Amino acid sequence: MGRGKIEIKRIENVNNRVVTFSKRRNGLVKKAKEITVLCDAKVALIVFASNGKMTDYCCPSMDLGAMLDQFQKLSGKKLWDAKHENLSNEIDKIKKENDSLQLELRHLKGEDIQSLNLKNLMAVEHAVEHGLDKVRDHQMEYLMTKRRNEKMMVEENRQLSFQLQQQEMEIASNARGMMMRDHDAQFGYRVQPIQPNLQEKIMSLVID
Repeated sequence: MGRGKIEIKRIENVNNRVVTFSKRRNGLVKKAKEITVLCDAKVALIVFASNGKMTDYCCPSMDLGAMLDQFQKLSGKKLWDAKHENLSNEIDKIKKENDSLQLELRHLKGEDIQSLNLKNLMAVEHAVEHGLDKVRDHQMEYLMTKRRNEKMMVEENRQLSFQLQQQEMEIASNARGMMMRDHDAQFGYRVQPIQPNLQEKIMSLVID
């Protein structure tokens, strides 16, 4: 018994709609891959779900950007406006500059220099010497900064040692004073003030 025909209209039930989308999307991707292999065709597929999630497929022999450029050329439909074209040109410019910098970096490392002429070799030599000078300058600056920090640390350590010595001397002095007071109190060496009556008696004895 074959399956009945499904009326082609929007599926109202959300769950059924999600399930159907998932199945048919997978079927589209499968068919796109099959036609790519079987027919040696260049196929690109882009599907957006109702929630905005994207699924895409592009044949291995051609990237999506090249596929869109070919579509624009053959169909006559302009996909890119002036703003996007300027942006694309800027991207190409940056890519070329990056490739040039990568090549220059390999030359500075001593790689791929066999194809360079004398003028280019001299330019590489000058760049290497300039780089070495900058490294030496940075090295000297680092050493001078390190020496200044060491001197500051030595001076700070000297001051802290002096402060610690002063505190230790003060603590020792206070401790000796407390010991002497405790010793005098223990053996009765405390000096008692002279009473007034006793002072008068002493004066009378002296006079007599």
